[in-house]
Amino acid sequence: QVQLVESGGGLVQAGGSLRLSCAASGRTGSSYAMGWFRQAPGKEREFVAAISRSGYSTNYADSVKGRFTISRDNANDTMYLQMNSLKPEDTAVYYCAAADSWSRQEVVVTLIRYDYWGQGTQVTVSS
Repeated sequence: QVQLVESGGGLVQAGGSLRLSCAASGRTGSSYAMGWFRQAPGKEREFVAAISRSGYSTNYADSVKGRFTISRDNANDTMYLQMNSLKPEDTAVYYCAAADSWSRQEVVVTLIRYDYWGQGTQVTVSS
């Protein structure tokens, strides 16, 4: 089992940047495929980005492609989401998640595949 803690959220103006971190503890973080999801008020939780266990394969939602970058540091059991050119519609609670995966190259984009979740961190983008 793995525990996940997000940090790095906050208030930023449109066009600005933030970097979210997700620290994993317990069972080794590199044993899991990982991802970022977000949930805005009144909306369902949606996929943002995902990364394989190796860190070499990634996938992004169309809405964030070219603006967000997901990465991971397996030596330190930490995943990141670099968010640039932020827009007001990016405002949401951002969650990191971990999914059991036998493959080091699998990228998991489906919410239901994720077994472990962090508590979330608020990102607010003002116009």
